[in-house]
Amino acid sequence: MMLSFTPEQVELGRMMRSFLETMSPEATVRTLMETVRGFDPAVWTKMGSELGLQQLAIPEEYGGAGYTFVELGVVLEEMGRALLCAPFLSTVVLAANTLLLSSDDQAKKELLPALASGEKTGTLAYTEADGRWDVAGVSTTASESSGGGWTLNGEKVFVLDGHTADLLLVTARTANGVSIFAVDGAAAGLLRVPMQTLDLTRKQARITFSDVPARLVGADDEASIVVPAVLDLAAIALAAEAVGGAARCLDMAVEYAKVREQFGRPIGSFQAIKHKCADLLLEVESARSAAYYAMWAAAGNTAELPAAAAMAKAYCTEAYAHAAAENIQIHGGIGFTWEHPAHLYFRRAKSTELLLGDPAYHRELLVQRAGL
Repeated sequence: MMLSFTPEQVELGRMMRSFLETMSPEATVRTLMETVRGFDPAVWTKMGSELGLQQLAIPEEYGGAGYTFVELGVVLEEMGRALLCAPFLSTVVLAANTLLLSSDDQAKKELLPALASGEKTGTLAYTEADGRWDVAGVSTTASESSGGGWTLNGEKVFVLDGHTADLLLVTARTANGVSIFAVDGAAAGLLRVPMQTLDLTRKQARITFSDVPARLVGADDEASIVVPAVLDLAAIALAAEAVGGAARCLDMAVEYAKVREQFGRPIGSFQAIKHKCADLLLEVESARSAAYYAMWAAAGNTAELPAAAAMAKAYCTEAYAHAAAENIQIHGGIGFTWEHPAHLYFRRAKSTELLLGDPAYHRELLVQRAGL
Protein backbone atom coordinates (compact mmCIF):
# COMPACT_ATOMS: atom_id res chain seq x y z
CA MET A 1 0.00 0.00 0.00
CA MET A 2 1.43 3.38 -1.05
CA LEU A 3 1.31 5.71 1.98
CA SER A 4 2.44 8.94 0.32
CA PHE A 5 1.00 11.18 -2.36
CA THR A 6 2.38 11.21 -5.88
CA PRO A 7 3.39 14.55 -7.44
CA GLU A 8 0.21 14.37 -9.54
CA GLN A 9 -1.97 13.98 -6.45
CA VAL A 10 -0.22 16.89 -4.74
CA GLU A 11 -0.81 19.03 -7.82
CA LEU A 12 -4.47 17.98 -7.86
CA GLY A 13 -4.81 19.32 -4.32
CA ARG A 14 -3.15 22.61 -5.26
CA MET A 15 -5.39 22.97 -8.31
CA MET A 16 -8.51 22.31 -6.24
CA ARG A 17 -7.55 24.89 -3.61
CA SER A 18 -6.93 27.50 -6.29
CA PHE A 19 -10.22 26.68 -8.02
CA LEU A 20 -12.23 26.83 -4.79
CA GLU A 21 -10.64 30.09 -3.66
CA THR A 22 -12.17 31.58 -6.79
CA MET A 23 -15.44 29.66 -6.99
CA SER A 24 -16.27 29.13 -3.32
CA PRO A 25 -15.22 32.18 -1.29
CA GLU A 26 -17.12 32.96 1.90
CA ALA A 27 -19.44 35.44 0.17
CA THR A 28 -20.50 32.82 -2.38
CA VAL A 29 -21.05 30.20 0.32
CA ARG A 30 -23.29 32.60 2.25
CA THR A 31 -25.30 33.41 -0.87
CA LEU A 32 -25.80 29.80 -1.96
CA MET A 33 -26.68 28.44 1.48
CA GLU A 34 -29.67 30.80 1.60
CA THR A 35 -31.09 29.47 -1.69
CA VAL A 36 -33.45 26.51 -1.95
CA ARG A 37 -31.28 24.72 -4.51
CA GLY A 38 -28.15 25.20 -2.43
CA PHE A 39 -25.58 25.22 -5.25
CA ASP A 40 -24.70 27.00 -8.48
CA PRO A 41 -25.51 24.85 -11.55
CA ALA A 42 -22.97 26.78 -13.63
CA VAL A 43 -20.16 25.91 -11.20
CA TRP A 44 -21.37 22.29 -11.08
CA THR A 45 -21.20 22.12 -14.87
CA LYS A 46 -17.75 23.69 -14.85
CA MET A 47 -16.59 21.10 -12.31
CA GLY A 48 -17.68 18.35 -14.68
CA SER A 49 -16.91 19.68 -18.14
CA GLU A 50 -13.64 21.51 -17.46
CA LEU A 51 -12.13 19.85 -14.38
CA GLY A 52 -13.66 16.39 -14.62
CA LEU A 53 -14.16 16.17 -10.87
CA GLN A 54 -17.36 14.13 -10.96
CA GLN A 55 -15.73 11.45 -13.10
CA LEU A 56 -12.52 11.08 -11.09
CA ALA A 57 -13.18 7.74 -9.39
CA ILE A 58 -15.63 6.29 -11.92
CA PRO A 59 -14.21 3.62 -14.27
CA GLU A 60 -13.51 4.67 -17.85
CA GLU A 61 -15.99 2.15 -19.23
CA TYR A 62 -18.79 4.17 -17.61
CA GLY A 63 -17.60 7.59 -18.72
CA GLY A 64 -15.20 8.19 -15.86
CA ALA A 65 -11.50 8.93 -15.55
CA GLY A 66 -10.59 5.72 -13.74
CA TYR A 67 -8.71 7.20 -10.79
CA THR A 68 -8.93 5.92 -7.21
CA PHE A 69 -10.47 6.99 -3.92
CA VAL A 70 -7.17 8.65 -3.02
CA GLU A 71 -7.62 11.29 -5.74
CA LEU A 72 -11.25 11.65 -4.71
CA GLY A 73 -10.19 12.13 -1.09
CA VAL A 74 -7.70 14.84 -2.07
CA VAL A 75 -10.54 16.72 -3.78
CA LEU A 76 -12.94 16.19 -0.86
CA GLU A 77 -10.42 17.54 1.64
CA GLU A 78 -10.19 20.81 -0.27
CA MET A 79 -13.96 20.97 -0.64
CA GLY A 80 -14.33 20.60 3.10
CA ARG A 81 -11.81 23.36 3.66
CA ALA A 82 -13.81 25.72 1.40
CA LEU A 83 -17.30 24.63 2.56
CA LEU A 84 -18.21 24.05 -1.08
CA CYS A 85 -21.96 24.15 -1.66
CA ALA A 86 -22.47 21.39 -4.25
CA PRO A 87 -24.12 17.94 -4.47
CA PHE A 88 -20.71 16.27 -4.76
CA LEU A 89 -20.94 13.92 -1.79
CA SER A 90 -24.46 12.83 -2.70
CA THR A 91 -23.75 12.33 -6.41
CA VAL A 92 -20.14 11.14 -6.63
CA VAL A 93 -19.79 9.23 -3.37
CA LEU A 94 -23.29 7.97 -2.56
CA ALA A 95 -25.12 7.56 -5.88
CA ALA A 96 -22.19 6.59 -8.09
CA ASN A 97 -20.80 4.04 -5.65
CA THR A 98 -24.22 2.51 -5.06
CA LEU A 99 -24.40 1.81 -8.78
CA LEU A 100 -20.78 0.66 -9.02
CA LEU A 101 -21.11 -1.80 -6.15
CA SER A 102 -24.36 -3.25 -7.45
CA SER A 103 -24.45 -6.28 -9.72
CA ASP A 104 -26.51 -4.44 -12.36
CA ASP A 105 -24.22 -3.88 -15.36
CA GLN A 106 -27.04 -2.45 -17.45
CA ALA A 107 -27.88 0.17 -14.84
CA LYS A 108 -24.22 1.13 -14.63
CA LYS A 109 -23.99 1.63 -18.39
CA GLU A 110 -27.21 3.65 -18.54
CA LEU A 111 -26.99 5.78 -15.38
CA LEU A 112 -23.33 6.36 -14.54
CA PRO A 113 -22.22 8.38 -17.61
CA ALA A 114 -24.64 11.24 -16.84
CA LEU A 115 -23.37 11.39 -13.24
CA ALA A 116 -19.75 11.25 -14.39
CA SER A 117 -20.16 14.14 -16.83
CA GLY A 118 -22.00 16.37 -14.37
CA GLU A 119 -25.07 16.36 -16.60
CA LYS A 120 -27.16 14.92 -13.76
CA THR A 121 -27.01 14.77 -9.98
CA GLY A 122 -27.94 11.83 -7.81
CA THR A 123 -28.27 10.70 -4.21
CA LEU A 124 -29.00 7.72 -1.98
CA ALA A 125 -32.30 7.84 -0.07
CA TYR A 126 -31.71 5.54 2.87
CA THR A 127 -32.47 6.97 6.32
CA GLU A 128 -36.02 6.94 7.69
CA ALA A 129 -37.82 8.48 10.65
CA ASP A 130 -36.16 6.18 13.20
CA GLY A 131 -32.74 7.51 12.17
CA ARG A 132 -31.16 4.05 11.89
CA TRP A 133 -28.17 3.46 9.62
CA ASP A 134 -28.69 -0.27 9.06
CA VAL A 135 -31.01 -2.07 6.68
CA ALA A 136 -33.15 -3.32 9.55
CA GLY A 137 -34.56 0.20 9.84
CA VAL A 138 -35.92 0.30 6.26
CA SER A 139 -39.74 0.30 6.21
CA THR A 140 -40.34 1.87 2.78
CA THR A 141 -42.00 -0.83 0.69
CA ALA A 142 -41.62 -1.91 -2.94
CA SER A 143 -44.38 -3.80 -4.75
CA GLU A 144 -43.91 -5.61 -8.03
CA SER A 145 -46.61 -5.15 -10.64
CA SER A 146 -47.83 -7.76 -13.10
CA GLY A 147 -45.90 -6.01 -15.90
CA GLY A 148 -42.59 -6.47 -14.13
CA GLY A 149 -42.24 -2.90 -12.83
CA TRP A 150 -42.09 -1.74 -9.23
CA THR A 151 -43.83 0.95 -7.15
CA LEU A 152 -42.54 2.47 -3.92
CA ASN A 153 -44.43 3.70 -0.86
CA GLY A 154 -42.95 5.25 2.25
CA GLU A 155 -40.80 8.13 3.42
CA LYS A 156 -37.10 8.95 3.61
CA VAL A 157 -35.54 11.76 5.66
CA PHE A 158 -32.20 13.58 5.80
CA VAL A 159 -31.60 12.73 2.14
CA LEU A 160 -28.58 14.69 0.95
CA ASP A 161 -29.63 17.02 -1.90
CA GLY A 162 -32.78 14.93 -2.21
CA HIS A 163 -34.95 17.86 -3.29
CA THR A 164 -32.83 18.58 -6.38
CA ALA A 165 -31.32 15.20 -7.36
CA ASP A 166 -32.13 14.00 -10.88
CA LEU A 167 -31.63 10.38 -9.84
CA LEU A 168 -32.74 8.86 -6.54
CA LEU A 169 -31.40 5.48 -5.48
CA VAL A 170 -33.84 4.28 -2.85
CA THR A 171 -33.71 1.39 -0.40
CA ALA A 172 -37.06 -0.36 -0.01
CA ARG A 173 -38.31 -3.62 1.45
CA THR A 174 -39.62 -6.37 -0.81
CA ALA A 175 -40.89 -9.84 0.01
CA ASN A 176 -37.28 -11.08 -0.17
CA GLY A 177 -35.56 -8.36 1.83
CA VAL A 178 -34.22 -4.85 1.25
CA SER A 179 -33.39 -3.86 -2.32
CA ILE A 180 -32.18 -0.81 -4.23
CA PHE A 181 -34.39 1.04 -6.70
CA ALA A 182 -33.71 3.84 -9.17
CA VAL A 183 -36.30 6.63 -9.27
CA ASP A 184 -36.41 9.57 -11.64
CA GLY A 185 -36.42 12.89 -9.78
CA ALA A 186 -39.47 13.96 -11.78
CA ALA A 187 -41.47 10.76 -11.21
CA ALA A 188 -45.18 10.95 -10.45
CA GLY A 189 -46.16 10.49 -6.81
CA LEU A 190 -42.85 11.89 -5.52
CA LEU A 191 -43.00 14.67 -2.90
CA ARG A 192 -39.68 16.30 -2.05
CA VAL A 193 -39.48 18.90 0.71
CA PRO A 194 -36.26 20.63 1.88
CA MET A 195 -35.56 20.20 5.60
CA GLN A 196 -34.42 22.87 8.02
CA THR A 197 -31.11 21.61 9.40
CA LEU A 198 -28.20 23.05 11.37
CA ASP A 199 -25.83 23.14 8.40
CA LEU A 200 -27.21 25.40 5.69
CA THR A 201 -24.30 24.65 3.37
CA ARG A 202 -25.34 21.01 2.89
CA LYS A 203 -28.97 20.63 1.92
CA GLN A 204 -31.12 17.72 3.06
CA ALA A 205 -34.66 16.73 2.19
CA ARG A 206 -37.67 14.71 3.24
CA ILE A 207 -38.99 12.52 0.42
CA THR A 208 -42.41 10.85 0.36
CA PHE A 209 -43.20 8.03 -2.07
CA SER A 210 -46.82 7.40 -3.07
CA ASP A 211 -47.00 4.61 -5.66
CA VAL A 212 -43.86 5.97 -7.31
CA PRO A 213 -42.65 3.97 -10.33
CA ALA A 214 -39.17 2.56 -9.82
CA ARG A 215 -36.57 0.32 -11.41
CA LEU A 216 -34.88 -2.48 -9.50
CA VAL A 217 -31.09 -2.05 -9.45
CA GLY A 218 -29.23 -5.30 -9.06
CA ALA A 219 -30.66 -8.41 -7.47
CA ASP A 220 -33.57 -8.42 -5.06
CA ASP A 221 -32.29 -8.20 -1.44
CA GLU A 222 -28.91 -6.80 -2.59
CA ALA A 223 -29.08 -3.68 -0.42
CA SER A 224 -27.90 -5.57 2.66
CA ILE A 225 -24.55 -6.06 0.91
CA VAL A 226 -24.22 -2.91 -1.18
CA VAL A 227 -25.41 -0.19 1.18
CA PRO A 228 -23.05 -0.92 4.12
CA ALA A 229 -20.12 -0.82 1.68
CA VAL A 230 -21.34 2.48 0.24
CA LEU A 231 -21.75 3.96 3.71
CA ASP A 232 -18.17 2.97 4.56
CA LEU A 233 -16.95 4.92 1.52
CA ALA A 234 -19.18 7.84 2.49
CA ALA A 235 -17.73 7.76 6.01
CA ILE A 236 -14.23 8.04 4.56
CA ALA A 237 -15.37 10.90 2.34
CA LEU A 238 -16.75 12.75 5.36
CA ALA A 239 -13.49 12.13 7.21
CA ALA A 240 -11.54 13.68 4.34
CA GLU A 241 -13.86 16.69 4.31
CA ALA A 242 -13.52 16.98 8.08
CA VAL A 243 -9.72 17.14 7.84
CA GLY A 244 -9.98 20.04 5.40
CA GLY A 245 -12.46 21.89 7.58
CA ALA A 246 -10.51 21.28 10.79
CA ALA A 247 -7.27 22.47 9.16
CA ARG A 248 -9.01 25.66 8.05
CA CYS A 249 -10.32 26.25 11.59
CA LEU A 250 -6.80 25.83 12.97
CA ASP A 251 -5.41 28.26 10.39
CA MET A 252 -8.09 30.83 11.25
CA ALA A 253 -7.38 30.50 14.97
CA VAL A 254 -3.59 30.86 14.56
CA GLU A 255 -3.94 33.83 12.20
CA TYR A 256 -6.20 35.62 14.66
CA ALA A 257 -3.99 34.80 17.66
CA LYS A 258 -1.08 36.53 15.90
CA VAL A 259 -2.86 39.83 15.31
CA ARG A 260 -5.34 40.18 18.21
CA GLU A 261 -3.72 42.01 21.09
CA GLN A 262 -4.58 42.19 24.78
CA PHE A 263 -2.50 43.92 27.47
CA GLY A 264 -0.20 45.20 24.73
CA ARG A 265 0.78 41.83 23.27
CA PRO A 266 -0.67 39.29 20.78
CA ILE A 267 -2.96 36.76 22.47
CA GLY A 268 -0.94 34.05 20.75
CA SER A 269 1.87 34.77 23.18
CA PHE A 270 -0.25 33.66 26.14
CA GLN A 271 0.30 30.12 27.32
CA ALA A 272 -3.41 29.20 27.33
CA ILE A 273 -3.80 30.11 23.66
CA LYS A 274 -0.52 28.42 22.73
CA HIS A 275 -1.69 25.20 24.35
CA LYS A 276 -5.04 25.34 22.58
CA CYS A 277 -3.37 25.76 19.19
CA ALA A 278 -0.79 23.07 19.91
CA ASP A 279 -3.50 20.60 20.94
CA LEU A 280 -5.50 21.41 17.82
CA LEU A 281 -2.45 20.88 15.61
CA LEU A 282 -1.93 17.43 17.13
CA GLU A 283 -5.59 16.51 16.59
CA VAL A 284 -5.71 17.80 13.02
CA GLU A 285 -2.56 15.94 11.99
CA SER A 286 -3.77 12.75 13.69
CA ALA A 287 -7.09 13.11 11.88
CA ARG A 288 -5.25 13.60 8.60
CA SER A 289 -3.35 10.34 9.17
CA ALA A 290 -6.56 8.45 9.93
CA ALA A 291 -8.36 9.85 6.88
CA TYR A 292 -5.45 9.23 4.52
CA TYR A 293 -5.05 5.65 5.68
CA ALA A 294 -8.77 5.05 5.11
CA MET A 295 -8.52 6.61 1.65
CA TRP A 296 -5.68 4.27 0.69
CA ALA A 297 -7.60 1.31 2.12
CA ALA A 298 -10.58 2.28 -0.04
CA ALA A 299 -8.40 2.73 -3.12
CA GLY A 300 -6.95 -0.75 -2.69
CA ASN A 301 -10.22 -2.29 -1.44
CA THR A 302 -8.20 -3.93 1.32
CA ALA A 303 -9.51 -6.00 4.20
CA GLU A 304 -8.79 -3.08 6.53
CA LEU A 305 -11.38 -0.88 4.79
CA PRO A 306 -14.37 -1.42 7.15
CA ALA A 307 -12.30 -0.84 10.30
CA ALA A 308 -10.41 2.09 8.75
CA ALA A 309 -13.69 3.74 7.70
CA ALA A 310 -15.21 3.48 11.18
CA MET A 311 -12.02 4.74 12.84
CA ALA A 312 -11.64 7.67 10.44
CA LYS A 313 -15.28 8.75 10.70
CA ALA A 314 -15.22 8.66 14.52
CA TYR A 315 -11.89 10.42 15.03
CA CYS A 316 -11.86 12.93 12.18
CA THR A 317 -15.36 14.29 12.68
CA GLU A 318 -14.83 14.61 16.42
CA ALA A 319 -11.55 16.44 15.82
CA TYR A 320 -13.34 18.77 13.39
CA ALA A 321 -16.05 19.58 15.92
CA HIS A 322 -13.42 20.35 18.56
CA ALA A 323 -11.36 22.50 16.19
CA ALA A 324 -14.45 24.47 15.15
CA ALA A 325 -15.46 25.06 18.77
CA GLU A 326 -11.95 26.09 19.85
CA ASN A 327 -11.70 28.42 16.87
CA ILE A 328 -14.73 30.28 18.18
CA GLN A 329 -13.28 30.40 21.70
CA ILE A 330 -9.95 31.80 20.49
CA HIS A 331 -11.74 34.48 18.48
CA GLY A 332 -13.76 35.48 21.52
CA GLY A 333 -16.82 37.68 21.04
CA ILE A 334 -16.36 38.18 17.30
CA GLY A 335 -16.36 34.42 16.79
CA PHE A 336 -19.91 34.17 18.10
CA THR A 337 -21.36 36.61 15.59
CA TRP A 338 -23.29 35.73 12.43
CA GLU A 339 -20.90 37.90 10.38
CA HIS A 340 -17.86 35.77 11.20
CA PRO A 341 -17.24 32.54 9.21
CA ALA A 342 -16.34 30.56 12.35
CA HIS A 343 -19.98 29.60 12.92
CA LEU A 344 -20.29 28.24 9.37
CA TYR A 345 -17.52 25.75 10.11
CA PHE A 346 -19.00 24.91 13.50
CA ARG A 347 -22.36 24.09 11.88
CA ARG A 348 -20.73 21.99 9.17
CA ALA A 349 -18.60 20.22 11.79
CA LYS A 350 -21.55 19.27 13.98
CA SER A 351 -23.55 18.13 10.97
CA THR A 352 -20.63 16.04 9.70
CA GLU A 353 -20.14 14.54 13.15
CA LEU A 354 -23.73 13.24 13.20
CA LEU A 355 -24.19 12.33 9.55
CA LEU A 356 -24.01 8.54 8.97
CA GLY A 357 -23.87 8.04 12.72
CA ASP A 358 -22.07 9.85 15.54
CA PRO A 359 -18.56 8.95 16.80
CA ALA A 360 -19.95 6.57 19.45
CA TYR A 361 -21.82 4.65 16.75
CA HIS A 362 -18.69 4.27 14.64
CA ARG A 363 -16.56 3.28 17.62
CA GLU A 364 -19.04 0.50 18.29
CA LEU A 365 -18.76 -0.52 14.63
CA LEU A 366 -14.97 -0.51 14.96
CA VAL A 367 -15.14 -2.78 18.02
CA GLN A 368 -17.47 -5.18 16.23
CA ARG A 369 -15.34 -5.23 13.09
CA ALA A 370 -12.22 -5.85 15.14
CA GLY A 371 -13.95 -8.89 16.64
CA LEU A 372 -13.81 -7.61 20.20
